[in-house]
Amino acid sequence: QLQLVESGGGSVKPGGFLRLSCAASGVSLDYNAIGWFRQAPGKEREGISCLDSSGGVYVYEDSVKDRFFISRDNATAKNTVFLQMVSLKLEDTAIYYCAASKFCSSYSGFYTYWGQGTQVTVSS
Repeated sequence: QLQLVESGGGSVKPGGFLRLSCAASGVSLDYNAIGWFRQAPGKEREGISCLDSSGGVYVYEDSVKDRFFISRDNATAKNTVFLQMVSLKLEDTAIYYCAASKFCSSYSGFYTYWGQGTQVTVSS
């Protein structure tokens, strides 16, 4: 079993920034790809970005390119993945989830383990 816990959400004004963390614990074996998803009220969950075990980065949502950056904590046991978000917009308001899979994909159905989510609210 793999447990994922997100943190770092909050309320910011447009143009602000946040850094989300996804801390993994437990036995992961092959589930080394960590993806970030978000779900806004009344909308489907969408894939944002994913980081695979080799350090490969995939960005699935055009609206976050050059604003959201995924990375892994290399200083410890590499069990924390971050999502740095800058220049936040009103439309970035959503619950953000991290999830683990054997490989990166924008399709949420490929991910086996999920965190509980963290709320990000962008408002003026």
